[in-house]
Amino acid sequence: MDRNKQIIRVSIVGILANVLLAGFKALVGLLSGAIAIVMDAVNNLSDALSSVITIVGTKLSARPRDQKHPFGHGRVEYLSAIVISLIVFAAGITSLVESVKKIVHPSTPSYTTLTLIVIVVAIAVKLLLGLFVKRQGKSLKSDALIASGADALFDAIVTLSTLISAGIMLIWGVNLDGIFGTVISLVIIKAGVEMLASPLGELLGSRIPPELTQQIKDKALSFSPVHGVYDIIVNSYGPNTLIGSLHVSVDETMTARELHLLTRSMAEAIYRDFGIIMTIGIYADYTGDTTEARLQQDVMNYLAQRPDVAQAHAFYYYADQHLVTIDIMPDDSVKDASAFAGTMNSDLQARFPDYRFNVVVDFNYS
Repeated sequence: MDRNKQIIRVSIVGILANVLLAGFKALVGLLSGAIAIVMDAVNNLSDALSSVITIVGTKLSARPRDQKHPFGHGRVEYLSAIVISLIVFAAGITSLVESVKKIVHPSTPSYTTLTLIVIVVAIAVKLLLGLFVKRQGKSLKSDALIASGADALFDAIVTLSTLISAGIMLIWGVNLDGIFGTVISLVIIKAGVEMLASPLGELLGSRIPPELTQQIKDKALSFSPVHGVYDIIVNSYGPNTLIGSLHVSVDETMTARELHLLTRSMAEAIYRDFGIIMTIGIYADYTGDTTEARLQQDVMNYLAQRPDVAQAHAFYYYADQHLVTIDIMPDDSVKDASAFAGTMNSDLQARFPDYRFNVVVDFNYS
C-alpha cells in the first residue's frame, strides 16, 4: 500500500472513531434526557473534520503535475496540516475563553454516574485514537496526520481534566473546572503554534537536516573523479518530491563524455539512495605545473587561513584579462555580504597584485 493510501486509511479510522463516539454519546444523551451529552456528541462529529481535511489534502496532493504546476501538487499536504493546526489553535482559544468565564462566574457543575461513564469512554477512545494517528503520522512523515492525532490527544486531555475536576468536586466540594481548563487551554494554544512550524517551514523552504547534507556529500565524493562538493540545495515540493542541485569539482582534463557519465551516474545514485532529483554542475580544477594551477593553489591556501571564510570554490582564471573569479562562503559571523565582498576583493588584490579579482559571495543553503 502506497503512502497516500495509508494516510487516507488512517484518516478514515479517525472519522469512524469520532462518528461511533458521537453515536454513543447521542444515544446515552437521548435515553437519559441529558442535552449536554447530546451537544457533546455533535462536537465529536465536528472533530472528524481534521480527518476529512487530511483526506482531501492527500487526494489533492496526489494529483499529477500539469503545465501550471510542473513539480506536482505535493505542497497541498502542507496546507492541510496548517489548516488542522489552526483548528487546534482556535479550539484552544475557545476553551480559554470558556474557562476564564467559569473562573469569573463560577457555577457548580452536577455529575451523575452516567456522565462519568461517558467521560471515561470518551477519554479512552480519544487517547487510543490520538496515539494511533500521531504514531502513523510520524511513520508516514505526514504533518497533517500528526496534527490530527495531536488534536485527538488534546481532546482526551481536556476530557481527562473534566474527570479530575469532577472527582475533586465530588470528594472535596472544590470547583477547579475553570482553573484546569485555563491551564490546559494555554497548553493547547502553545501546541497549535508549534504544530504550525513544520508545514510553514516546508512551504517557506526549510534547510534540510545536516545529516542528509553530509550523506549527499559523502555519496558524491564516493565517485573517484570528484575532489569537492559544493552548493548543495534541496527543495521540497511535497513529502515525495525533492528536487535539488549541487556542484562538484573535477580535473579540467576530463572530457565531455566522461563528465556526462559521471553526472548521470551520480544523479542516479543520489535518487536511488535519497529520492532526490539532483542536477549536477561542474567546477574545473586546474592540473599540472601551470601558472593557473599554482595560482589556484596559492589563492585557496590563503583563503583557508582566513577566519571569516567558511569555504571557497569555483576558482576560474581569465588569462587574457588577468582576472580571477571565485565563490566565497563567509563565516556565520559575517552579516554584511556586500561589505564582505569588497573586503575580500581588496585583500586578494593586495595579496596578489598581478591579478584582478571578482568575488561572488556564496551562501550556505544546506
